[in-house]
Amino acid sequence: MTIPAVRLGDVVEIKGGGTPSKSIPDFWNGDIPWVSPKDMKSWEITDAAEKITHSAVKGSATNLIPANSILLVNRSGILKHTLPVGITRRPVAINQDIKALVCGPQAHPEYVAHLVKSAEPVVLTWVRATTADNFPIDNLRELEIPLPPLDEQKRIATILNRADQLRQKRRQAIALLDSLTQAIFLEMFGETASLDWPTATIGEVALDMRTGPFGSQLLHSEFVDQGVAVLGIDNAVSNRFEWGKARFITEKKYRKLSRYTVRPNDVLITIMGTCGRCAVVPDDIPIAINTKHLCCITLDGKKVLPQYLHACFLNNRSVLRQLGVQAKGAVMPGLNMGIIKSLVIPLPPISLQDRFHGTLKTVMKQIRFSEFATDYADNLFTSLQHRAFTGQL
Repeated sequence: MTIPAVRLGDVVEIKGGGTPSKSIPDFWNGDIPWVSPKDMKSWEITDAAEKITHSAVKGSATNLIPANSILLVNRSGILKHTLPVGITRRPVAINQDIKALVCGPQAHPEYVAHLVKSAEPVVLTWVRATTADNFPIDNLRELEIPLPPLDEQKRIATILNRADQLRQKRRQAIALLDSLTQAIFLEMFGETASLDWPTATIGEVALDMRTGPFGSQLLHSEFVDQGVAVLGIDNAVSNRFEWGKARFITEKKYRKLSRYTVRPNDVLITIMGTCGRCAVVPDDIPIAINTKHLCCITLDGKKVLPQYLHACFLNNRSVLRQLGVQAKGAVMPGLNMGIIKSLVIPLPPISLQDRFHGTLKTVMKQIRFSEFATDYADNLFTSLQHRAFTGQL
């Protein structure tokens, strides 16, 4: 079935907003909710509520957006890799960083929301081509969308909603498994448990600590397409080792920089850019060196296992306090090898650390399986979208 195409601007009205004035109490202490980008997650749908009508919005910079409108973050400084899209089930006010798409009688909101989200790659391309925070609203109005009859839109939206809910459950499972690793660590090595254990600085339990080559020791012009791998922030930024951007140096250059070699079971900690992210180097690492953006720690395995130090650095409340961090995942104010060396950690028995490592391997196996299943579900959802919007569903 061929689905006729229309301009998005012909079937929706695009409304902007503004931060409500503090002189209008209905916005700040009353019952008019208002939304900013920090309140929006991808496809987050606000709770349903009774219809709200207020004269308070008159004379305000904002608008009262009707229920079942599509909310779209439009600030280019926020739109890096994803396009937050959602539907509000109640009237809301929006600030200047959001646009609302108010559907006319021909368009079903959830169908249009899925369409706009599916256009994420092209919308982000528009955004990156603009200057400052000028979102390309005219481009959005001119976006051609397939628009079947309303009943068909509703049917497609129902199918896509169900498929998307399954994807979200997969992501929730990964988040729960991730929080489980933290809970296991705190149960085994929490502050109460560690009262009777000796302590040591990381410098005292490390056989070697080093950052990568500085300045003229390694220039970007010396990177090649194949050779010895060079590890950077992207390999540890997710708090586990991952292969990121491919960077290599020649064997000849490596011989000059071999003192920066990264070994299996080394702990990598980011000390530039996003500080404080860490990863354990896998056993099957090929010959590689680290850049100046990483501190690489080779541990005395008779005292500390790398998996324990990795978890300690992320979850040990005493270590986080020493770093001036109040919670897991917070941005660290600054980090260097000297600070890392001086961090004091508890030294539980190696047998207990080894038991933690075994439990961690089991959880990580489940996380990797869930991530694989999530990637598979994402690919299926993309295929489902394509079929839906080309009349094949």
